[in-house]
Amino acid sequence: MAPVLLLLLIPHFPLHAEEGMWTFNNFPSAQVRKEHGFAPSAQWLDRVRLSSVRLATGCSASFVSPDGLVLTNHHCAATCIQQLSTAAKDYSADGFQASAAGDELRCPEEEVNILTSITDVTARLAAKTAALTDKAANEARKAETALIEKECSTSESVRCEVVPLYGGGVYDLYQYQRYQDVRLVFAPEKSIAFFGGDPDNFMFPRYDLDMSLLRVYDKGQPLKTPHHFTFSPSGAKEGELTFVTGHPGSTNRLDTMAMLETDRDLVKPTVLFHLSEYRGLLAQFQTRGEEQRRVSEDDLFGIENSIKAYKGEFQALLEPSLIGQKRAAERDFQNRVNARPEWKKLYGGVWASIESAQRRFRQLYVPHKYLEAGYGFRSDLYRHARRLVRMAAEYPKPNGERLEEYADARKPEMAQITTSKAPIYPELEIETLTFSLTKLREALGADDPAVRQLFGKRAPREIATDAVTGSRLGDASVRKALMEGGQAAVAASGDSMIALAKLVDPVARKLRKQWEDEVESVLVSGQEKLAKARFAVYGKSIYPDATFTLRLSYGAVKGWMENGTAVPPFTILGGTFERATGRFPYALPESWLKSQPEMNLSTPFNMATTNDIIGGNSGSPMINRDAQLVGLIFDGNIHSLGGSYGFDPKLNRAVAVDSRAILETLDKVYGARRILEELKPAGAR
Repeated sequence: MAPVLLLLLIPHFPLHAEEGMWTFNNFPSAQVRKEHGFAPSAQWLDRVRLSSVRLATGCSASFVSPDGLVLTNHHCAATCIQQLSTAAKDYSADGFQASAAGDELRCPEEEVNILTSITDVTARLAAKTAALTDKAANEARKAETALIEKECSTSESVRCEVVPLYGGGVYDLYQYQRYQDVRLVFAPEKSIAFFGGDPDNFMFPRYDLDMSLLRVYDKGQPLKTPHHFTFSPSGAKEGELTFVTGHPGSTNRLDTMAMLETDRDLVKPTVLFHLSEYRGLLAQFQTRGEEQRRVSEDDLFGIENSIKAYKGEFQALLEPSLIGQKRAAERDFQNRVNARPEWKKLYGGVWASIESAQRRFRQLYVPHKYLEAGYGFRSDLYRHARRLVRMAAEYPKPNGERLEEYADARKPEMAQITTSKAPIYPELEIETLTFSLTKLREALGADDPAVRQLFGKRAPREIATDAVTGSRLGDASVRKALMEGGQAAVAASGDSMIALAKLVDPVARKLRKQWEDEVESVLVSGQEKLAKARFAVYGKSIYPDATFTLRLSYGAVKGWMENGTAVPPFTILGGTFERATGRFPYALPESWLKSQPEMNLSTPFNMATTNDIIGGNSGSPMINRDAQLVGLIFDGNIHSLGGSYGFDPKLNRAVAVDSRAILETLDKVYGARRILEELKPAGAR
């Protein structure tokens, strides 16, 4: 990418060659050669792509052996770990290690995806939407997307997704191999996986063994994975070129000013207030006892992590220099478009169109967030109930006319989550549903028609208690029967949570339709035009915003200057013991205290690099130019929290567990001989 190009597109940070989460079909190998003397070849890229995997629940991972062994973060496997735990066996607190293959435990809801192909379907979608109104185009685009994904999904083991890139300037079809038999192999204790807790989250130096190992099975046997990463025997050194291959969730670097202002003024404050209050509810629930702490621990971790991320993004949007530079860049972009009559005719009105959609966005956002997007119904039982109600209503319709998450191509994931045997805890369900219903009424007002219909004369706790205690949806076999029974079974069900979902569904559907017709359709059409204008003005040698699809970033092992003080890029295992206090969240597990004399305390533990990452990259392998694993991404530093809107090479850092620390602790702390043997290169076994 030419320096002037990025400066014009994202001027609020200096240009740096290491910026960008690049798609595998548009990776700037020539630029890497120019900067680092190494150009990834097509064969290298293919090998890396096939060794990388996506955890469909929201994280990244990679194969690290020829027998389907998967390396990811502990916090990415945390839901599986908690779902497999009981009051008698708390694998989150105590850790888990399968001493033999037969001891590996299946995760109730995990799915692994391997990206097998990328196909451009832009022209096909454009042909279906040409000359249509925004609303009609949105409906046609959804119908054609459902058809494309169905044609591509030739079996339940194939997952296909049409992905809009550059805001819809390009639509690519991503085809994955899907595996839903994923088993837990190893997890350290949470106290070392999240050492330092929330105070150290998004900070550096760090001392976390945030790693877990899973295994993919196919037809009851470990999957054969000839494409996998081997561990570098020497790790990485300061200044060394590093690549991160993973699935960044979403960024907003190409958003218009109107979109950023809505995010700043409405979305971030609404979410932060809600999550902060929800965190208080969970923290209070945990004081009831050890079992209450255990069953809510994963939820609380996720909420605390989200709050810190949202706060960082909100603070970035409040930074005058960022907003000023974004506004100047947009003005320059508009001037370039308006300077050419043909461009002005095609694209000149797009900013006004997007701004108009933002006004409607602001009107619908809060009711949509609470009634359709789930903020008003924080309950696993409710989510199961609504899914069953909507399956019954949607599956009889033609594929292209359904709500998109109920299209034929999505049925395997819907079936897996519906029949999951993950435990549900009624006491926690009552508290979270009571809280969210209370917040719903508070947000919309007691006189809102939807609130009056939902509440009647009842209080939030009455509704929640009746719905939870009168439901049998905690039994996976009951849900399976309702799913297979379809409309007739759901219609005949007397389940209290099904009744609640039926009561809410018409109102939620109406809001969703308004959102799609009056906000989404205008924004999608507007962003498509904006992307075409961007291509016309600047060309296509740019990276798209993140979309939870496989991306590759490159950077180097490097510290930074913090208020005039140098922050080195490495921590060592010995620093963990110096930081430990014996009190939460700086209490080390007993296994580490016992093993301290055996450990090489000078082993690099966590490291910082200039790789461009965002949420969703958790669990991403960090590799060197030989495609050897040198680290495991688990976090960024505090400066990276504004990474949704731009990248500052002076301050933004990715944070990884050093591969040498993984091997050292598997050996000296956990005695994981079976795993270590499997991690050896084929010739060394």
